[in-house]
Amino acid sequence: MTERLTSLEAIEAAIWRELESAVVKPDHAWRTATLATQGDGYADARTVVLRELDVARRELLIYTDARSAKVAQIAACPQATLVLWSPVLEWQLRCRATLSVETSGLALSSRWARIKLTPGARDYLSPLPPGTPLTVPAHDLVPLVQFAVITATLDTLDWLELGAEGHRRAIFGHGPAHWVQP
Repeated sequence: MTERLTSLEAIEAAIWRELESAVVKPDHAWRTATLATQGDGYADARTVVLRELDVARRELLIYTDARSAKVAQIAACPQATLVLWSPVLEWQLRCRATLSVETSGLALSSRWARIKLTPGARDYLSPLPPGTPLTVPAHDLVPLVQFAVITATLDTLDWLELGAEGHRRAIFGHGPAHWVQP
């Protein structure tokens, strides 16, 4: 974007357009986000790939290995934060979200059917859970399908724009959108 948006409505619409682009354009800066959950008394953050978006439901979908630590962390505490940064826009977006995990069902199996023949399928075919120490080369083990989908229902969007004209910040969520001090 070249022109600086001025209204909260225009900024919120632009945020959703950028999120829509992020799930379909592999080179979009927001395609990968930092997801922070709670684990073992600490915040546990990792990079995830945004796969799908439902604007009407305010939901982002993320694919994962069903045995990953984040799945257990979500079961224990479904509140999380997603952080996205775009150096082109000079926008940071912090999304407070409520997460849920789907490990079975028709929606899951139809998604798996679409990706199982792609190179990305190997991310969900590991014989061992993520983080397991390897005692033998991974290629010597039998693969298992461990595909799951995380749904992040976006509760609030905390938008920050960095700029030479001054930084700006706004909150979008269940109440009225409003400006806040950056």
